[in-house]
Amino acid sequence: MPSPVFLDGETVTLHPVEEDDAHFLQRLVNDPRVRRGIGTVEPTSLAEEQDYVESVGEGDGTQFLVRADGDRIGTIGLHDVTATHGNGEIGYFFAPDAWGNGYATDAARTVADYAFTARRLHKVYARTFAFNDASARVLEKVGFEREGVHRDQAFVDGEYVDVYRFGVVVDEWFDRQ
Repeated sequence: MPSPVFLDGETVTLHPVEEDDAHFLQRLVNDPRVRRGIGTVEPTSLAEEQDYVESVGEGDGTQFLVRADGDRIGTIGLHDVTATHGNGEIGYFFAPDAWGNGYATDAARTVADYAFTARRLHKVYARTFAFNDASARVLEKVGFEREGVHRDQAFVDGEYVDVYRFGVVVDEWFDRQ
């Protein structure tokens, strides 16, 4: 049985991550199509994923399991929340079968709104690899603007790649709503 809904999007629901989600998350993070987009280079064992699930909520952020029509489809989080500066970073990844349906956009919009309304942050930011056009489109559709590029910041699949930084500040967010 899924954990209770914490946030409702238009097409997705966001739930607390629970022990039962570890198998799904391990399969997802080890999928080569997903792994490339998040830059993971080592396989994740079930035990490691279970340790991760147990640690969720101990840090300075929030992690959600994303569901559509009751099915697990991905995960999204608000991380590195800095109260002093009033900012935090959104990160997400989704099952390839869920790509192209608007779920990531809906989840990112829902978490950004949560960050600005419930957490009262001033700015939310995100990073994508330069080759990840789909993730960049998600952020742009939500209202983030590309702020800059970190040249050759990451090593993915045998080559150095640029990392784009996107951001949106609270005034822009509410002006667009």
